[in-house]
Amino acid sequence: MADWMDADQALERLGIRPQTLYAYVSRGRIEATAHPQDPRRSLYRASDVAALAQKKARGRRAADVAAEAIAWGEPVLPSAITTVAGGKLWYRGRDAVQLAEQGLTLENVARLLRRGHGVALKAARQAEPLIGDTARQRLFLTLATRAGREPPARGRAPLALAMEAADLLEAIVDAATGQAGEGPAHLRFAAAWGLDTQGADLIRRALVLLADHELNASTFAARVAASTGASLSAACLAGLSALSGPLHGGMAARVEAFVEEAERSDPAQAVAARLSRGASMPGFDHPLYPDGDPRAAALLATFEPPALLAELRAATERATGLSPNIDFALVSLARALSLPADAPFILFATARSAGWTAHAIEQLQSGRLIRPRARYVGPAPEGYSPSSSS
Repeated sequence: MADWMDADQALERLGIRPQTLYAYVSRGRIEATAHPQDPRRSLYRASDVAALAQKKARGRRAADVAAEAIAWGEPVLPSAITTVAGGKLWYRGRDAVQLAEQGLTLENVARLLRRGHGVALKAARQAEPLIGDTARQRLFLTLATRAGREPPARGRAPLALAMEAADLLEAIVDAATGQAGEGPAHLRFAAAWGLDTQGADLIRRALVLLADHELNASTFAARVAASTGASLSAACLAGLSALSGPLHGGMAARVEAFVEEAERSDPAQAVAARLSRGASMPGFDHPLYPDGDPRAAALLATFEPPALLAELRAATERATGLSPNIDFALVSLARALSLPADAPFILFATARSAGWTAHAIEQLQSGRLIRPRARYVGPAPEGYSPSSSS
């Protein structure tokens, strides 16, 4: 009887109630036989119990892995666009920092992210009227207007989508700068903000470094929208909506609040005050870069931040050992160039739209709908018992 166990052993191994064990037997999932010494009792095939226990364990592990993947966990979608590896950011296998140093523009990187599609076949465009009093309003309204009239993207050829993505990027730059025009995005920002050649190049570097960042919250939102077959504008609108939250693209506002605390007292006191109440240091540390955000390091190395920002960085690094991330670098850049208050968000949204469209096209080509399952943790459904389900 080596391959048999009694009810108590089976219940303990499976972690179930007697009713569930009997249900498994009735459905043929566990074989049962009469106990040779007591016909009133049953024995259960150990191999069936072990197989069922292993299946249940796999299900629990899968659920745990899936839950953990939602928050800085393992990758959950295959993508050939961007990855973070070895402490660096890579766009289709190329170091993003090196691309910024080599003089590439946002438009160059957008084509790279789209795998080079749409380089010389961009259709002539007709600029649309700009609606909205601020750059943020214009971005939302431009994307919403286009999403409301454009046909679904599902079934369209990759080259046609790439050409549309190029046109969409220019419309986004129009909205961001408040000026309908032509030319590289960084030069158009420089003209809108009254920057010199050096300032324009700093904007160029920032745009390149911000173009994509793997499967972040806004990119995931864009891919979910694209997976339904929605238009590229609708996918970008989903991405922009996610970006607008304070824990993503709105992080710059939290960095500004930290800087204002340093202005009211001094940087060292601002850091000490946050440490004393267990608060975070906005603009410092990044879960994907334990040794420091390479985008921030690359950008901060190209200009002289205002003295207050430099002191705040030094004080934070001394007290915590944390390095600045791209949000701190953007706030430092905005202050150094006397940019509008919402410049960090506008630059972030404009640049990231290149990544959103590339991810949307890749998701469309997969033909798969993104539809995860929920692990229900609410009240038990009334009248429902797992043992009564088949």
